[in-house]
Amino acid sequence: MRDLGTGFRYFLKGQRWVARHGKQYEFGLIPGLIALVLYAAALVALAIWGEDFVTWSTPFADDWSSPWERLFRGFLTAVLFALGLLLSVVTFTAVTLLIGQPFYESLSEKVDRDVSPDGTAPESGLPLWRELWISGRDSLRIVLRAALWGVLLFALGFIPVVGQTAVPVIGVVVTGFFLTEELTAVALQRRRVELRDRLAMLRSRKTLVWGFGTPLAAAFLVPFVAVFLMPGAVAGATLMVRELLGEETLEEAAPAPDSETVSR
Repeated sequence: MRDLGTGFRYFLKGQRWVARHGKQYEFGLIPGLIALVLYAAALVALAIWGEDFVTWSTPFADDWSSPWERLFRGFLTAVLFALGLLLSVVTFTAVTLLIGQPFYESLSEKVDRDVSPDGTAPESGLPLWRELWISGRDSLRIVLRAALWGVLLFALGFIPVVGQTAVPVIGVVVTGFFLTEELTAVALQRRRVELRDRLAMLRSRKTLVWGFGTPLAAAFLVPFVAVFLMPGAVAGATLMVRELLGEETLEEAAPAPDSETVSR
């Protein structure tokens, strides 16, 4: 249970880091704003043409008597939009990180340099196009896993009582794990840690991951919040990666009470 609190502290530390580094925070907002516009456009299109799509895809209901045809297609339209919302929450981080790879790579590197005792940061040594390819490939794998969980939990949501109580909580916890994987991938990819090893590392410290990712996933359910929390989430994930890999930080090395501000 101690790891839960530690994970949550890394969530807060990341937000504090970007609050102390205003330019980095503003720089890190750009990918989230781009992704937000794209997702908003997709959801608006789904709201406008979702009913037409359902009508086109269910020609067998054309001859149903009223009100069954309207109720059936109305239900499918609502399910389609709800599924779109769920997938948008699950995939937002992956898409934002893919769009903002150079932005978040730079932010994560600055966090590493800021807290490293020798002022250095690990570098992958790979060209940008190679890093983008690896990031996109790994993000797709994670999104597919998350989407499968999302569809399963969505179906379980129709179970009376359990579907309205336990399933939403499980959904936030599962989403938090995948969010953490995506966020830590920025720092771990620079350290040349492969996806399989990343997943094994995170599974070995699940309570730490839940402590970091669950409150983040809950916050991401609120519209627009994800955009403003993303820079701090990347910073916090970078700090957490250093603990997972046993790397020393200035906080650990300096005994002074205000050691968190040594790097300022």
